[in-house]
Amino acid sequence: METERAALAFAALGHAGRLGVFRLLMRFAPRGVRPTEIADALGLKQNTLSHYLSDLLASGIIQVERQGRSLLYSVNLEATEALIGYLALDVGRARPDLVVPLLLAQKDTPPMRDTGFNVLFICSGNSARSIFAEALLRDLGKGRFNAYSGGTRAGSELNPFAIEVLQRNGHDTSGLRSKQITEFQQPGAPVMDFVFTVCDTAAAEECPPWMGQPITGHWGLPDPVKATGSDAEKAVVFSQTYGALRRRIAIFVELPFASLNRLALQARIDDIAGDGLAGDAAAAESGS
Repeated sequence: METERAALAFAALGHAGRLGVFRLLMRFAPRGVRPTEIADALGLKQNTLSHYLSDLLASGIIQVERQGRSLLYSVNLEATEALIGYLALDVGRARPDLVVPLLLAQKDTPPMRDTGFNVLFICSGNSARSIFAEALLRDLGKGRFNAYSGGTRAGSELNPFAIEVLQRNGHDTSGLRSKQITEFQQPGAPVMDFVFTVCDTAAAEECPPWMGQPITGHWGLPDPVKATGSDAEKAVVFSQTYGALRRRIAIFVELPFASLNRLALQARIDDIAGDGLAGDAAAAESGS
């Protein structure tokens, strides 16, 4: 990366508000986010957010894409990689003692093992989407995964429509319960290999770093609990949400974990998110 471009990017990130927007977009990467979602998550006025986004776009570290009537902002991962590389390998050349530990931690990471993974699914209420994911991984994973779920603002009860969908599809619901994610951040809690957010608000939440540096993914879906209409119409929305998560998890459990290192596996996780969004849109159009 050229020095002028790097200086522009560092200047864009040298403001708490713009840095906050960039950090949020990184939690959604590689997926794009609507300005209204960013503003709601960070408590920003639309005109203030517009200035932040404009400055970040000018620096080249984020990008924007139009989908229908919506503008979706996302991190430019290639530019961000170049910026980090410039800081570590160009600026940092005079102090290799600062850089070497970072390089060694990422160099030639070995392939993952093939079983015994701890996987956590997070959503806001832990009453439907993340509960679906926990049950699906437990059953589709055939003993190779330890599935958990939690909520950033979990309630005390599971949604009855979610329970009905799970039971209708042959899942045992007797051990499922709503849990706060703090339960998995206590001493002695399982160390997670994967952490997935399955709703937009969960990805926007500020969570402490997870022990063990798990691979993360954002498989966001609309909240079926907010569905309106008759009970039959609500049940259809819950079934569609279950189906969308089943497609993603069915792909996930078939990944060749033992032949992939962390970087390759992260790319596969990102691909599943993209494929899932396309599948969800097709299902919605067909009414399934």
